[in-house]
Amino acid sequence: MTTTRPTHPSRTLDHLVLGGASVTTGLIAGAFYVFSCAVMPALGRSDDRTFVEVMQNINDVIENPVFFAGFFGALVLTAVAAWQQRRSPGPRRWVLAALAAYTVAFLLTSGVNVPLNNALAHAGDPARIADPSAVRERFEDTWVVWNAVRAVLCTAALALLLRAAFLTARQRPRHPQESSYSLSGAGSSASR
Repeated sequence: MTTTRPTHPSRTLDHLVLGGASVTTGLIAGAFYVFSCAVMPALGRSDDRTFVEVMQNINDVIENPVFFAGFFGALVLTAVAAWQQRRSPGPRRWVLAALAAYTVAFLLTSGVNVPLNNALAHAGDPARIADPSAVRERFEDTWVVWNAVRAVLCTAALALLLRAAFLTARQRPRHPQESSYSLSGAGSSASR
């Protein structure tokens, strides 16, 4: 006789957190990817004043609760998932690798891209900037390169989280009432 046991509530929470970490990391990887393959190449075709104005506008509007929920959520959820997987060495090492990759991307954003955004904002109204070419020159190439790096790091973190989720899903949940004797299949079915 086969019985289906309900998933243990803590296992469900583990899956939800790992899933949330994957989704938020994927959203941030996608945002950085879109900047790399579409937004920045399109802006690269613009004149200097337009480039500065549009980037100032983007940097202003991206600071919103939806973006921050994903940006900070990916870091927090991945850290929580690593803690939840502390007794599962296989999935845990993948989650820890994802956490490391995302943390580097997070630090790059905070240490390189955000200061560049702030410097661009402090340049002032693009219509009044005396030398918009110089402002763009100090910003564009460095920002584009480090954005590509953080896009790759976030994509790698997503792949690592998906691998951890795959390994976690393959693990058979153990219930406290199950002994290793009953799980091994030893003995008769009457004794189990």
